[in-house]
Amino acid sequence: MPNRKYADGEVVMGRWPGSVLYYEVQVTSYDDASHLYTVKYKDGTELALKESDIRSQSSFKQRKSQSSSSSPSRRSRSRSRSRSPGRPAKGRRRSSSHSREHKDDKKKIIQETTLALPKPSENNTKRYNGEPDSTERNDTSSKLLEQQKLKPDVEVERVLDQYSLRSRREEKKKEEIYAEKKIFETIKTTEKPSSKTKELEFGGRFGTFMLIFLLPATVLYLLLMCKQDDPSLMNFPPPLPTLESLWEAKVFGVFLLWFFFQALFYLLPIGKVVEGLPLSNGRKLQYRINGFYAFVLTAAAIGTLLYFQFELHYLYDHFIQFAVSAAAFSMVLSIYLYIRSLKAPEEDLAPGGNSGYLVYDFFTGHELNPRIGNFDLKYFCELRPGLIGWVVINLAMLLAEMKIHNQSMPSLSMILVNSFQLLYVVDALWNEEAVLTTMDIIHDGFGFMLAFGDLVWVPFVYSLQAFYLVGHPIAISWPVAAAITILNCIGYYIFRSANSQKNNFRRNPADPKLSYLKVIPTATGKGLLVTGWWGFVRHPNYLGDIIMALAWSLPCGFNHILPYFYVIYFICLLVHREARDEHHCKKKYGLAWERYCQRVPYRIFPYIY
Repeated sequence: MPNRKYADGEVVMGRWPGSVLYYEVQVTSYDDASHLYTVKYKDGTELALKESDIRSQSSFKQRKSQSSSSSPSRRSRSRSRSRSPGRPAKGRRRSSSHSREHKDDKKKIIQETTLALPKPSENNTKRYNGEPDSTERNDTSSKLLEQQKLKPDVEVERVLDQYSLRSRREEKKKEEIYAEKKIFETIKTTEKPSSKTKELEFGGRFGTFMLIFLLPATVLYLLLMCKQDDPSLMNFPPPLPTLESLWEAKVFGVFLLWFFFQALFYLLPIGKVVEGLPLSNGRKLQYRINGFYAFVLTAAAIGTLLYFQFELHYLYDHFIQFAVSAAAFSMVLSIYLYIRSLKAPEEDLAPGGNSGYLVYDFFTGHELNPRIGNFDLKYFCELRPGLIGWVVINLAMLLAEMKIHNQSMPSLSMILVNSFQLLYVVDALWNEEAVLTTMDIIHDGFGFMLAFGDLVWVPFVYSLQAFYLVGHPIAISWPVAAAITILNCIGYYIFRSANSQKNNFRRNPADPKLSYLKVIPTATGKGLLVTGWWGFVRHPNYLGDIIMALAWSLPCGFNHILPYFYVIYFICLLVHREARDEHHCKKKYGLAWERYCQRVPYRIFPYIY
């Protein structure tokens, strides 16, 4: 095995890969197995070079002094001589001097350009060797794109191409990025003039028409089953109530009072005002973040009513009538939303609800952000009446259980259900600003789907476990309760930490606290996280959601499958939403999304799906 020629720390001249240019470098280490020297350039770039690509400074200077021209290319010297073979000596010396100055400047441009190219990445050796960009820090892609956009010097690019200073893999990678950019720009330009929705979801026109009737029927069926002594699937269908028993004007008035009560809290000038994501026209809407304050004021109001001995179990006695009232109100609201959307500007329409088909646009939502002045209807309904109402319904079920069964304390099962779901609601209201980046806000219009979901499905289906326990009490031991609590905590930890990681990265990708995160750069200028929770599965927040949903149902025991409807439905919902996310992300990020899917193969459940 030959001995190494250059020692560590020795300053030598190293050839830049893919070119004939040598630059001053310092030897940092030597690998006996590969016989490669690791050298460091003046700008901090580190590369692995063969011994044949390194020369001592003395021999390099000697060769340079013996040459009649400082040009690095013999071809350039031959062309220089051939252009003026008959010039006198004096003129030739002037031409040689001028050519030497010009070539020195050209060489300087090449040197500065080649040394600046790999600088944006801290892992320059890996970039040169053609390894994926996912090993870069999250601020690398944005810096690289900025530098590429800010290169005004066409001569630098021409020199780079002339001397082939880029490696083949880097050229191939560059072609892929440019191709991806071109595809992305083409999509943007084609979508702008034609904003019609071409890809219909939820089964298209027929599917959305059926869902308008199927969703209210499902809610009614679930509540009627919970009222039965034996709510098993064998007792289908449940006895249908009379139409007169489903409607009461007083109940509808109470629901309206609740809705406008929450609207008043929304309008209070408390809480900070933030901007949402840019719309298609570049405009950003403003939102007041005061959901948690609204929850505190609601809790104070409910506490005052209980202090004056208001019978909150009235809600349990007329629960089905409240659900019917909420469904009727959501239908009227949806009709109003669709009628007003017909006069909305084209730029205010939802990208997924502008198909031109009445039923489909009515269901998915024709207008993206319907507002009455500064009152955003979709944003208000997303968290306020339904989510806070969910907690009030759970409390009413707890009090009803104590009254019906003559208990001085609620059952342990009821306490667990109320506590777990209270934590979930408080977390959502405390992190209210995060909802501005969800698909419901940035993509889906406000139509029957969201109106019914926010005002009916969330408060009356998500509270199904508490409603079930009133008529079918379950006694559980403290060890079982402790195990269920640990399961819920695990789900909540995954859910909250994953969402916080994503929201913090979206808010400020250059935050030093997030420097440990690795990303795949995309043609949009944004990065796809491939470390942390988002390198574990593609939707870790969905995984945490499903674990919590299971913990909410376990206190109801295993006598019937009805209280587990929420878990089954939630898995179906999140799998469907994940499929929608996959479709939109593949269309938006192109090749970068394919690389991300290869890096993170599992969608929700690790090693399963």
